[in-house]
This record gives sequence, C-alpha cells and structure tokens, in this order.
Amino acid sequence: MNTLPSSGNVLDRIGIPSRIFWGYFGVMIFMMGDGLEQGWLSPYLIQHGLSVQQSATLFTAYGVTIAISSWFSGVLVDTFGTKRTMLAGLILYILGSIGFISLGIQHLHFGVMIPTYALRGFGYPLFAYSFIVWIAYRSPQNKLGAAVGWFWFVFTGGLNVLGAYYSIWAIKHLGHINTLWSALVWVIIGAIFALVINRDKLEKRTTASGKDQVKELVKGITIVKLEPKVGIAGIVRIINQAAQYAFPVFLPTYMQGFGINTNQWLGIWGTIFISNIAFNLIFGFVGDKFGWRNTVMWFGGVGCGVFTLMLYYTPQIFGGNIWLIQIVGILWGACLAGYVPLSALVPSLVKNEKGAAMSILNLGAGLCVFVGPAIVGITYASVGAQGVIWILAILYFIGSILTKFVTLPNNAKTVEISAAERLAH
Repeated sequence: MNTLPSSGNVLDRIGIPSRIFWGYFGVMIFMMGDGLEQGWLSPYLIQHGLSVQQSATLFTAYGVTIAISSWFSGVLVDTFGTKRTMLAGLILYILGSIGFISLGIQHLHFGVMIPTYALRGFGYPLFAYSFIVWIAYRSPQNKLGAAVGWFWFVFTGGLNVLGAYYSIWAIKHLGHINTLWSALVWVIIGAIFALVINRDKLEKRTTASGKDQVKELVKGITIVKLEPKVGIAGIVRIINQAAQYAFPVFLPTYMQGFGINTNQWLGIWGTIFISNIAFNLIFGFVGDKFGWRNTVMWFGGVGCGVFTLMLYYTPQIFGGNIWLIQIVGILWGACLAGYVPLSALVPSLVKNEKGAAMSILNLGAGLCVFVGPAIVGITYASVGAQGVIWILAILYFIGSILTKFVTLPNNAKTVEISAAERLAH
C-alpha cells in the first residue's frame, strides 16, 4: 500500500490525510444533497395519495440498487480507478434524479418513480465508498483507523444531519419539488471539491479484468460456509441499520398523529444522528474496554431494541411532547453506534480471508437499506405502526442473541488487528 508519511500538518495529526482533505469535504457536501429527502419523502408521497406500502416499495427498490452498488464499488475502483468510479456515481445519481423529479414525482407516476429512484440509488455508494479506498492508500497505517473514522463522520454528518436541517429551511422557502432539484446543486458542488479541487490522483490498482475481479468478489461469499460466524455477523449488520431505513417510511406519518409536523420530525431526525456521530467515537473506546462482542450485544442489540419500542410508546403515553421524543431519539441514535465494534470483531474471526469477511460486512451494510423498507411494505397493512415497531425491536433482540455466538478465539474480548482491517463500518 502506497501511503504517505505523517507530517506536522494539523489535519495529518488528527488523522485526516491532508493530501485528500477536499475529498472529505466533497463527500460531506455530496451526501448532504443525496440524503436531504430521506426524512420527508415518504410522508410527502403519502399525503399526495400513495399508500405506506407503495412508499415502502419505492424505498425497497432504492435499497436494492444501493446494496448492489455497495458490493461492487471496491471492484470497480480497482478496475477503473477512483475518480472514474466516483464520476460514474455522480452521473447515475444525476440521471436518476432528473427522471425521478421531472417524470415521476411531479406527476405522481408510480411506474416511473420506481426505476428512476432505483437508478439514483446506484449513485452514492459508487461516489462515497470508492473514497474509502482512496483513504486507505493515502493514510499512514498508524492513522488509518482515525482516517476512516473521519470518513464516517462526514458521511453521516452530510447524509443524516446537514441534509435534514437543510430540508427544514428549503421546504419552507423552495417547496418540496424545488428542494429535490436543489440536491443536484449540492452533489455537483461536492463532486467539484472531491474530484477537481482535490488534486490528488489514485489510478486503478490492478490489471486483472473486471470479469476476474467479479469472480473474486463472488468467492467472498464462500467465507460464510467456511466460517459461519462471519455469516451470523453479516445478519447482525443488516439488523443494525434496518430500522434506520424503515423509520423514515412510516414514523413521520405516525408522529403527525400526535401533532409533530414534518419540520419538527426533521429536527428530531437530525439530532438523532448528531448523537450517533458522537457515540461512534465513544463506543470505539468502550468496545476496547468492555469487549467488542459485549458492546454490540448489550449497547447495540438490547439498547436499540428498548429505545425502538420507546419511540413508539412515548407519544402514546405523553402525547406529542417533542422534548421527550427527542431524548428517546438521542438515546436510540447513541445505541445505534453500539454496533461500531462489529468492524473490528468480524475480521478477527478468520486467519487469512479477512478481505472476504469484510465483504460480507459491506454487503450487510448495503442490504439493510432495502430490508428496512421491505419490512414496512410487507407488514404495515396487517400490523400497523405498532406491529412494525415490535418487529424491528424483536429483530434487535434476536441480533443480540446471535451476537453471543460470534466469539473470538479463546473467548477473548478483543484482539490486536491492523488498522486496515477496520476499513468497513
């Protein structure tokens, strides 16, 4: 791996490779544009005549392409180079957005909305996850953990925090449709910072054909048979964020029944992920002391399960008390970060096939984007919001039980691993 020595630069000292700083900034702005509709698109569509199930179907199709794109992003970077892969992500996002906004949502043409929104889903994994590879080649080994941590900071900050707070302002002053159009401005600005102002260049790393690379990727699946614990961890990774992508489909509409409007919900959603960002760092340290498996099992699984239920029952008991709901949301966001040690735990389960093990974790990170909405789409009509909440909570508790079987050799709490093995989140 061609890395740069750490310099006296402030950015380098805190773990951000100064050579690609503008790439970090560009990813944050890109993700702000990409995620600005996540908190309000579902209630908007439902208010304009779509059912919760149709909204869930739309997000499920979007999640399928995100999962595919996430899984193949590493192969495409190796084959075509980082900037080309990121540029492809930008182009697919723009094409999907133009079709979705101009032909789909403006006329509420559900048959057009599905393929165009799905096309849009190919965009951000190619853009953002390709940048992680760039970080791996430009960060010194002893700073790589921090460098990846900063990536997830700008990724989540743009997707779930800046996007949500910008939407509060934009919906009021621009309206919903123009807010969607404005996302194109943000992703293009982000791409300019990441691909143009960022002068660094990382060419393709292999001469193998794309077909050979895909074969290697598919081989990664066989690790599940060789080491079943990796497969169990992959399931836990899906459960980790399934609720994060299920909540936006039905929870804003549920909260409206208690007088919490879309803007107030967006404020709650943004604050949840400010908490999540802070606790991503905290649970990294907690995991090293308390044990990786214990942290995932108790703070991630049990904690998220309990606070998922409280998100439903707090307004049932206390009405639309926005402060109480906000506090519960902050605690749920904190516990969501309890899954962070999973990235250290999984590669430690195998001796040699660490890349294959991480590919299962990455696949789980992509699959949760469509599993969450799919749960809502399949079950909402029969069990309602209360039933969906219980399904998500029970999944967290099941994930906690499954994590008990993801044991390290000699039942150790932690092991020493290289920073490169912490790449995936």
